[in-house]
Amino acid sequence: MSGELAGKVALVAGGTRGASRAIAVELGRAGAYVYVTGRTTRTGRSEVDRPETIEDTLERIEAAGGRGSALRVDHLVSDEVAALAQRIDAEHGGLDILVDGIWGGDRYLEWGKPVWEHSLDASLRMMRLSLDAHLITSHHLFPLVIRRPGGLVLELTDGTAEYNRKYREGTSLPYYLAKAAINVLAVGEAAELEKHDCTAVAFTPGWLRSEAMLEIFEVTEENWRDATVREPHFVISESPVFSGRTVVALAADPDRHRWTGQTVSSGQLAKVYEIDDVDGSRPDAWRYIEEVQEPGKPADATGYR
Repeated sequence: MSGELAGKVALVAGGTRGASRAIAVELGRAGAYVYVTGRTTRTGRSEVDRPETIEDTLERIEAAGGRGSALRVDHLVSDEVAALAQRIDAEHGGLDILVDGIWGGDRYLEWGKPVWEHSLDASLRMMRLSLDAHLITSHHLFPLVIRRPGGLVLELTDGTAEYNRKYREGTSLPYYLAKAAINVLAVGEAAELEKHDCTAVAFTPGWLRSEAMLEIFEVTEENWRDATVREPHFVISESPVFSGRTVVALAADPDRHRWTGQTVSSGQLAKVYEIDDVDGSRPDAWRYIEEVQEPGKPADATGYR
């Protein structure tokens, strides 16, 4: 355990899988006590219907030398989030780091359908899983964050603010709203937290090799490069650990308030804090996507990782 965050208390909401899970593990490795919440446990799955559980995340935290608690919480149920806040308050008296990675809406995305053809129920569910869940979490947990100067709020999304200024062609309007709105959410949260000496940012991984993404390409973290035969631009992909490492670096930075209100990416933070991925490279996925992939250039990560 590295100890940069020893004595800190963190909550990773939606820490069941993907970048959120890796962030929880790395926060624990760095010495923070980590609460992990989610809806999928070993006794029942959420609508996402995947095998990863919050207990698995806690086991990984402990294997990394950290400590924490895994709690089943539906962040769309206000009373459950209020009870979570009361528990953290009783056990630790405040919250230093709040990571909100709640989502679970990918299954509702109807790729490429205009809003009038997209299922309205699915559209509204994506909004609930994104905006509603994040606002409910902020409402109940921010009073604990502002109790201590220097608190950090990290809202996970997909895409930098610059990238999300344009419509995400090929996805759907509700998906675009769900993701781009988080860029703006961080702006508003930063403004409201300013007088409390707390920092709020939105954070986006690059092309993440999540559990689901590896399954789609039928590869593992060990042989992920085999997927570049099917999708050459996957060469710029990054491990979830990369997100975890860069978030820890941000949280440990005494000058982190310089980022408040911004959307930061794993690649951007890696450059500033000199953080490498597990393979020793430093992928800058969003710059690659804009400069290489979208213009239709041949896949080549030279200079981008």
